[in-house]
This record gives sequence, structure tokens and C-alpha cells, in this order.
Amino acid sequence: MLSLALLHAHGASAQTVDLEGPLTLKRTPQLQETVPQALRGDQSSFISGERISGQPDLQTEVTGNAQLRRGDTVINADRLSYDQPTDLAKATGNVRVNQAGNEYSGPDLELKVESFEGFFNNVRYRFLATGGHGDAQRIDFVDDARSVARDATYTTCRREDYPGWMPAWMLSATTLHTDTEENVGVAENAQLSFMGISTPPFPSLSFPLNSNRKTGLLPPTIGIDNVNGVEITQPWYWNLAPNRDITLTPTFMSKRGLNLSTDFRYLEKGYNGEARVDYMPDDALRDRERWGIWTSHSQTFDAKALGLSSFSGSLNINRVSDDDYWRDFSRTPSLTQRLLSSDGTLSWSKGDWSGQARALYYQTLQDTTTSSTIIPPYNRMPQVTADYNKYDWHGFDVALNNDFTRFDSNPLLQYQNSNVLLNQPNAERVYSQATISRPFLTPGSFVVPKLLLNARAYNFADPLSVRPDAEAYGKMNGVSSATVTVPTVSLDTGLVFERNTSFFGRSLVQTLEPRAFYVYTPYRDQSAIPVYDTAANDFNFATVYTENAFSGNDRIADNNLLTLGLTSRLIDADTGAEAARFGIAQRLRFSDQKVQLPNVPTVEKGVGDVLMGAQINWTPKWGLDTTIQYNPDSHRSTRNTLSLRYSPGPYRTISMAYRYQADSTPGAGDGNKSIDIGWQWPLNDLWGTKDENLGPGRGLGGGRWYAVGRLNYSLIDRQMTDGIIGLEYDGCCYIGRVVLERLTTGQVTANTRIMFQIEFVGFTSVGTSPMRTLQTNIPRYTPLRQPVLGPSRYTNYD
Repeated sequence: MLSLALLHAHGASAQTVDLEGPLTLKRTPQLQETVPQALRGDQSSFISGERISGQPDLQTEVTGNAQLRRGDTVINADRLSYDQPTDLAKATGNVRVNQAGNEYSGPDLELKVESFEGFFNNVRYRFLATGGHGDAQRIDFVDDARSVARDATYTTCRREDYPGWMPAWMLSATTLHTDTEENVGVAENAQLSFMGISTPPFPSLSFPLNSNRKTGLLPPTIGIDNVNGVEITQPWYWNLAPNRDITLTPTFMSKRGLNLSTDFRYLEKGYNGEARVDYMPDDALRDRERWGIWTSHSQTFDAKALGLSSFSGSLNINRVSDDDYWRDFSRTPSLTQRLLSSDGTLSWSKGDWSGQARALYYQTLQDTTTSSTIIPPYNRMPQVTADYNKYDWHGFDVALNNDFTRFDSNPLLQYQNSNVLLNQPNAERVYSQATISRPFLTPGSFVVPKLLLNARAYNFADPLSVRPDAEAYGKMNGVSSATVTVPTVSLDTGLVFERNTSFFGRSLVQTLEPRAFYVYTPYRDQSAIPVYDTAANDFNFATVYTENAFSGNDRIADNNLLTLGLTSRLIDADTGAEAARFGIAQRLRFSDQKVQLPNVPTVEKGVGDVLMGAQINWTPKWGLDTTIQYNPDSHRSTRNTLSLRYSPGPYRTISMAYRYQADSTPGAGDGNKSIDIGWQWPLNDLWGTKDENLGPGRGLGGGRWYAVGRLNYSLIDRQMTDGIIGLEYDGCCYIGRVVLERLTTGQVTANTRIMFQIEFVGFTSVGTSPMRTLQTNIPRYTPLRQPVLGPSRYTNYD
């Protein structure tokens, strides 16, 4: 084997090179993926083969295992001639070209190596980025990024080495233009074949050569919906800039008409966001115009110019045309939400201070098919907060929280009591809470005494009309302002014991953590104060050790209670991972809790409900989480939750949950008892197909079926409330999906649709994609294909 190095630098010869000193390696964090255009003319050509002849600096002939290498281009052939003045290489016999990882092979080639300009006859090619490959009668190389193939085919199906092999899908075109710089392919007079079935010819069809965005028509989708009828959607994508794009999506619904959706995204220096507008000029279903607006915007400002540590803002708009929008358009950004919030916020911080100014407006969508209504929350127009937090100030933690809010509601909120409807006026509220605590911490114990002072003042837009059952009836009836000041003292104490142990041969550290939490808040009559932003806290391990029984600032619960709890954890001695946690807590009230929300009875003194819970993650495959709320007086549980997860490996997960919530009062009918099951599982496990290690986000191998779904069944109503069930098939180079979805959109209505999709991997997809539905509803669902970084050209280095 002989080799020869030729210096190709604009006519310079090897004799004119003056090397000063020995060659040294240049340090670089990574190899160059692309050779800069300015350096291509300065690269040397390396030629090797069994026999080399020719004239220096003019022409070189190589026969037998001939190879020419320059930069990211390598040419291998049985015979090769290279004319250095014209930079023209001619190769014949088993010609193989590797250009930055893209491969071409055929009988003969003519190519200007530096500009990568020439042609290749009867060529077989393969692109590195997508794994797409095919054959062509001839490929003309325009430059190192652009080429034109004649009578070409293209597919991403893995080529099998046996006679008569045909890919599952294949694109045939009279002319195929490829541009690896823009990462786009354009096929003229194209025809797509799948499983022997061919589409009619397309005059022109474009497709991406990698996962980057590309301007053009996206694949159309066709779906069937019991509300919309047959849906035909044809999106058009416009890649405005690397940081901006817009998608226009007209959708024709056979039962309703035409809907146009516009989605604009942007990512700029200092700000980013998205805006979507849907418009239907004439909805045959409702006989009116329909529209929806959803926007989100975030921005950071120059905080230093204002003397601040940080300064940012956000704007979010969620608005629709009518009450029925949530039911008729269940695939909008707000999904089936009936409470839509729009808000603008400015946030700042400086040292230990932080705050925000906010305007918040709600749109409440009522269910027009029933008589039940949702009480709309109050708008906050505006809300201004200023908070101070200082930790470890001479051993003390100090906090001051201030809030001014103007509550506004167009429809008057009403509470019903004994068939008497009473209005609640709009108001301005100033709230302030001062907190000081002194933590005493040791490795095995903690004691945290805390003192809080809550103060709030109201200015009502109309004179107050107090409920007759309120204690303050008569005293506050007709007043236009009110003030309340409530102090609170609490003491939080606990111990932490540890011991080494083992279970089932596993070394563990077991903890025993008793905890006692005492809180005292004197009674202040607040029954006449309207409720603007307050609700009862959920009873769980996160709230059982808190001073107030309410969220929001309109009620401060009077408390004289002691909470006792015990937690035990099992911690892996080697990794520190928590294998299991068990907890129990119970409250002991020394006096009645009189402060309540309207129409809620007093909580009597004595022993409260017992809260028990367990979280077990003994192995990564199994997970168990359960909570039980038990009433010792009635000897019944008032709420139970049990969830079980089994995930033995990729694309294998089963989750089950049981939820029970007793009625708030006997016969109220607001309780819940349901079973929820979700799964993703390869059906090939039934006949023992072994998995293939294809890497993350690549599935388990071709020829596999997957079952997916989620079912929510109400044990009280004895019916399925929501359900998703489907199949996925991984054909290696294509994925087929069929999913049936049923979502409840009211007490007596539901939306049912079927989604069918064929995804030609690395090319395009046809049908209605169920991916959003699967990812939103199935716990731990993993797509069979996920975006990954494109392979380096060195993964296919020749």
C-alpha cells in the first residue's frame, strides 16, 4: 500500500511550504462537526492505494483500494484519478463516498473535491441525520450541502440483505432535491407507497432531513368526533426565524363549519411567549360566532437601572366567546377548564424584600345543560404585595407580608341561607402579617416557637348586609368598613431517632420521628366579614402542622389545639434513597373552633380525625402511596386514597388508584368513590419477544404491539366517566396508532372521538395524532420515538 499527501492550497506545492518548528496539537473541547468554508481550500488531500502513478502537482492515478481523503470527504474506489489543477476526481469500480457522515455508493463518480460539485451514476445513498436512504439513477452534487437526484427513492426503513427486499414505506420521485444546510428535501412528481398501496402522484412534496423546523404544509389530519363530525385539518407552518414561528390551522368540521387557528411563538432576548387565536365565523351547532384567545408572555427588565435585584413581568390571557366553549372545543389550550384566568404581573426583589403588582380577571363558564352553577371568584383589580423575609437575624427568622387587593365581581356573589339570598359587596382589603420565630436545632431534635400577628382592614363598596345567622348580625349590618386583628402563637417540636437495621437482606437506616405541634389563636368574631379569596385547607400531612385552617386572608381560625404525629422512614444505607415512609397524626382540640366559612358548622372540641399515610418505593419497579382519614367517633373512614404503580422497565407501566370521599354532610351527594387504571405495555410480552436495546426514546424494536389506556370508573354512578383505550404498533420505520377517547363534558354529556395515525419515522405522519391525549392522561407514558440530538459525523467516520 502506497500513500501520498498533496497540499491543495490554491496552487501551492509541497516544496514551497516552510514548517517552523515541530507540529503541535491544538487543544479543543470537541472535534469540529462542520469544516468552515474558509478553511476548505487550505486542506491537504491524502491519497493512498496499491499502485500510484502520475506527475507531481498535476495528476495522480491510483489503482487497487484507492482512497482520496480531504477534510470531511472520503472517496474509496477500485480506480481513481485526481487532477490537482482542476481539483477533479474520477472514480470507477465499487465507488464509496463518505461526506460528513452521509454515504453514497455506485459504479462511477466525477467530483470536484473542494466544492463537492459533480455527479454520481446509479447511486445508493444514506443520510446520517435521519438514517433515510434510497437509490437514484443519478445524483448531481451542486455543492457540499445541495444535491439533485433523478428517478430516486427514499425511506427510513432499515435495509435488509435478502433478494426482493422492499421497505414498508417508500417515497418515489422523478426528481429529489436535498439541502442539508436547510435540512429539507423536496420531491417532484412524488408518490408514497405503504404496504404495497400507493398514493396518487403529488406534483411537489417537501419533508425534513432532520428534526429541525421547516416552513411548509404539515401533514393533514382526519378524525371522527361525535360533536364535530368528520374533522379535516390542514396545518401550515411558517418558520419566521430561528426564534419565531407561526402555525395556521384551518379545520373543517362536517357538523359545524370552518374553524381557523393561529399559533404564534417567539423567543427573544429578555422575553418570550406564545399567542393563539381560534375563530369560527359561523358555528352551525350553536348558530353563532365562536372565538378563543390564549396568550402567555414573560419578560425580564433591567433591574439594575431601577436599583433592584430582579424585575420581571408576565401577561396571560384566556378568553372564549361563550359558556359552551369548554364543552364544544375540548382540545384548546384550556382543555375542559371552566374557570379561565387572565392576569398581568410585575414582580421585583431587592435584598430581603420582594413584591408584585397584579391584575387578575376570571371568566367563568357555566354548564348550560344543568341548573347547577359555579360561583365566580372575585377579580383582583389590582393586587399589590410587599414581603420581607430575614433568616437567622441574631438567631431569629423574621417575616412581614403585606397585601392590598381590590376585589371586583360583575355578577354579585350570593350565599343562600333559609331561602334568603344576600348580596356580598365588592371591597378593598389591606392585609398584613408579621411573623417572628426562633428555631432551636440539633442533629436529633428541633424546637421552633413562633409568634404571628394578622391584621386586615376592609372598605366595602356598598353597605354590608349581614346574614341573620351571623353572630355580628345587627352590630355590623349596614357598615362600610371593618377591621380584624388576630394574634397567634405556636410551638413546633420534634425528635429524630435513627438505628441501623435490615429487611429482606437490605441494609437500611430506620428513623423514628415523633412530633408535637401546639397552636393557640384567640377567638375573634369574623362571621360578618365577607369571603373573597378564602377556602378551607385540605386535611393532609402538609396542612395538619399549620397555624390556620384556611387558605386566603378572610378567615383566621381560632385554635387551641395540639397535633401529635409520628413518622418512620426506611432509608437505603448505601444510596440514601427513601425506601418507605409511614406516618400518623391526630389533632386534640381543647376548645371549639367557632370561626368558619358561611354555612359550615362549628368544629367541636375533642379528638379529631386520625390521618394515616404510607409511601413505599422498595424498588424502582414498585410504588405504593396511600392516605386514610379515619373518624374515631363514627368508626368510619371519611376519605381513602390508594395508588399503586408497577414500572418494571421502559414502555412498561401500570398504575391503579382507588379514591373515596364521603359526603360533606349526610345525604349531600357530593362524595366520590372511583377507580382509576392507566397502562402502557408491550403485548409482545405475551408471546415472549425479547427487547432490543435501541437506546432511549427508540422503542423496544420493530414488530411490537403496545396497549395503552386509562379508565376512570365511578362506583357511585356505576358508569365510566372518562376513558382512553388504544393500540400502538412499532414497525421500526413507521408507527401506527389507534386511540378511542371519551371525555365527560357535563353531567349528561360526553365527547367521544377516534384517533388514527401512521407516523413514517423521520419523514411525516398521516392522521390525527393522539400523542397529547396519551401524554396528558396516562401516568408515566413514554412515546415510542422521542427527539434526540442528531448523530455526530464521527459516528459514521470512514
